[in-house]
Amino acid sequence: MAQTSAQKQAAARQKRKTPKEKKVPTFVYKGVDRKGNKVSGEIDIASSAMAKAALKKQGITTKSVGRKLELPFGTAKIKPMDVAIFSRQLATMMKAGVPLIQSFDIVSEGLDNQAMKALVKEIKADVSSGGGLAVALRKHPKYFDELFCNLVESGEQSGALETMLDRVATYKEKTEALKAKIKKAMNYPIGVVSVAVIVTAILMIKVVPVFAEMFESFGAELPAFTQIVVAISEWVQAYWWIVGIGLVLTIVAHKEASLRSEKYRDTIDAFALKAPVVSGIVHSSVYARFARTLSTTFAAGVPLVDALESVAGAAGNIIYKKGIMQVREEVMSGTTLYSSMKSKNLFPSMMLQMISIGEESGSLDAMLSKVATFYEDEVDNAVDGLTALMEPLIMSVLGVLVGGLMIAMYLPIFAMGSAV
Repeated sequence: MAQTSAQKQAAARQKRKTPKEKKVPTFVYKGVDRKGNKVSGEIDIASSAMAKAALKKQGITTKSVGRKLELPFGTAKIKPMDVAIFSRQLATMMKAGVPLIQSFDIVSEGLDNQAMKALVKEIKADVSSGGGLAVALRKHPKYFDELFCNLVESGEQSGALETMLDRVATYKEKTEALKAKIKKAMNYPIGVVSVAVIVTAILMIKVVPVFAEMFESFGAELPAFTQIVVAISEWVQAYWWIVGIGLVLTIVAHKEASLRSEKYRDTIDAFALKAPVVSGIVHSSVYARFARTLSTTFAAGVPLVDALESVAGAAGNIIYKKGIMQVREEVMSGTTLYSSMKSKNLFPSMMLQMISIGEESGSLDAMLSKVATFYEDEVDNAVDGLTALMEPLIMSVLGVLVGGLMIAMYLPIFAMGSAV
């Protein structure tokens, strides 16, 4: 018994001596592969330097590598609007004369999103250790893109960080507001149509069979319209699971193809520019993003050639992205922005004239800001108009679906009443 106790004590001492196994951190990276394609992902490794070395061996040139933020289970995710609010609050604190480190404390205390609070504290720790704000932000490429970091870095170098943060905050707010308007235009009809499909399916599976059993007892031939509805109902009852699986697979395939296939994304973007009803909103949103991004970067002192590269990435449509990169190449060769944009036949006359005036007067950023505001209002008005147009259209579709089913079910009853 004594020997067993001694063995237990020795095992306990050995356990205390054995260091706990440390979890390998995860780093998020963005870069370019050997073919020049943009890539991003995660890698589990001990440090950022080792991550860069490992990715280099894979043929990936990294643009940013940052440690992935570890969040408690169930914590709300960080949304782009959270970043926009953080930018505005930080800009307000600094314009009021509050030191940067203290601003982080004030901002974090007012945040309800625990994930965003953890992110702010991590950025504060990096800045407190002697690194710049742009360096700290670049460690989190998932939340702060290259454009955001470049603008902050420009503000730090020029000694006008509070002014630059204010511009960045305005840019993020305008960008997210534009995205929200576009989502509003898309989500409303999708939501109503989804409800219509669900209601129709319930009627087909639950209601129509009850009427069909009742009609069988009549012994009379049913009207053609009723026969069609009953046949559809029987098919839906037998194969509803195939329809459900097919719908899920279609959605999953669309998401996977959007992530993995550049050709598929290009096709979707090209279709969006020609699709009826929504094409106007898509064009106006691209114009607004182009003007707002170029105005912000140019006003921040970023050279036009570098600014156009950031603008291309923020365009949101592959057709315009390729066009903007071609404009950038022509500007590099000495062509004016107005001439190179006009030759692409992608931009409206009003925007081109405003850019021409801005280049001649030396107030390109101010002119682009006015253009951005104009097209942001255009998107807002188009979304409101589309919503107003869709409401009666969707109600009509719902009326035809539900009303048609009810008529089909009551036609035999009306026929029997007229026979009597």
